[in-house]
Amino acid sequence: MMEPRQVKSAADAKAIVEQRGLSHVKVGVFDIDGIMRGKYMSRAKFISALESGYGFCDVVLGWDCQDQLYDNVKFTGWHTGYPDAPVRILPESCRPLPFEDDNLLFLSEFTGAGEQVCPRGVLRRVLDKAAKLGFQPYAGFEYEVFFFDETPESVRAKHYRDLKPMAPGWFGYSVIRNSTASEFYRHLLATCETMDFGIEGLHEETGPGVIEAAIAFDSALASADKAALFKTFVKVIAQRNNMMATFMAKWSRDWPGQSGHIHLSLKDGDGKPVFYDPDRPHQMSETMRHFVGGQQKLMPELLAMVAPTVNSYTRLIPGFWAPTDSSVGVENRTCALRVIPGSAKSQRVEYRVAAADANPYVILAAALGSGLYGIEHRIEPEPLVEGNAYDHKFPEQLALPRTLWDAAQRLKQSRMAREYFGDAFVDHFAATREWEEREFRKHITDWELARYFEII
Repeated sequence: MMEPRQVKSAADAKAIVEQRGLSHVKVGVFDIDGIMRGKYMSRAKFISALESGYGFCDVVLGWDCQDQLYDNVKFTGWHTGYPDAPVRILPESCRPLPFEDDNLLFLSEFTGAGEQVCPRGVLRRVLDKAAKLGFQPYAGFEYEVFFFDETPESVRAKHYRDLKPMAPGWFGYSVIRNSTASEFYRHLLATCETMDFGIEGLHEETGPGVIEAAIAFDSALASADKAALFKTFVKVIAQRNNMMATFMAKWSRDWPGQSGHIHLSLKDGDGKPVFYDPDRPHQMSETMRHFVGGQQKLMPELLAMVAPTVNSYTRLIPGFWAPTDSSVGVENRTCALRVIPGSAKSQRVEYRVAAADANPYVILAAALGSGLYGIEHRIEPEPLVEGNAYDHKFPEQLALPRTLWDAAQRLKQSRMAREYFGDAFVDHFAATREWEEREFRKHITDWELARYFEII
């Protein structure tokens, strides 16, 4: 009997569905915000789609995370009638669904015009660029996730106030907490392993009910698939256990924000690591130095792809383990980019500006693309930060945009972004971020009411 992760071709996909006698399989695509949109598909339809693709309403690239239709994008809208867009099934993405008996999940991606704005498509274009430069990128995502003893119904009834975390208090790396809740932890670990986004490390973070999960590193596209699936199915696992998980960048002013850091390295065409040079400071090869230099220089231009929600910018404040400038340091967690010296195998850079709310495909495209651009143009990083980066004064050009709107304007003006990601993607994605900011501006916050209602 074929196992799901042995599927590599359309013929394999057809065979495993027939072997299991499945009447339907589950297929899904990821939208602009990294949310999986999908459906059950009959066996006959699926087998046909393996060869010829299938149609998926292109509205999933034309609406926001609340299914509200963008009014400012060209790709789709009322002006196009929201037609079906061609989609291809990715046989090699086949995964078991452990809570659906023998059923299977297959990822898909947009083709044709939709490929130009498809998040997975933009990452593949960056990887094509890497291949032309002679590199194979590798990445590993790590996420902080808050868990609550709540349900989708209870959080709405409470208006998202006075939520009960899975566990109280500040208790990072607690063995007491993970032993007390070991049933849930082991269920989470087992599901991730079964679905092939296995967890390399899982521990309590600092804050009530928050954990950090490091997904095992892989080639870049596979790593992004794993991160996107992790974010989706951690929520599923939580809700099937009468809990909720959030990947908001910062859900409470009283607690640290939630990161989605990425560890990155490159190999050459022969599989040899290229970031390591034992004869240079911090074992940073010239290639690594230029890669980090590109990331640093371009981070302010690409921040909308990295911090894609209004909420993202509440995390980027001093003193809460998140950067405020595009800074680089060696083993320095106050910096946006952390160089991690090690062996040839472990030498890497950690992209720490990233929050948990970013689309894995989009943020990895930004982190990798900027590094590759740095290699192409031999960009040197600024002097490495020693000590607390929050106490340093940085050049104005390294300051990160303070709002999503400002970040979207920087992205639209970025020549590097247009070169690496394409005009269609840059225009579409920037417009979606402008929409997100405009939606926020329609609302009155509790802070405004408390500050102005009586006194002003």
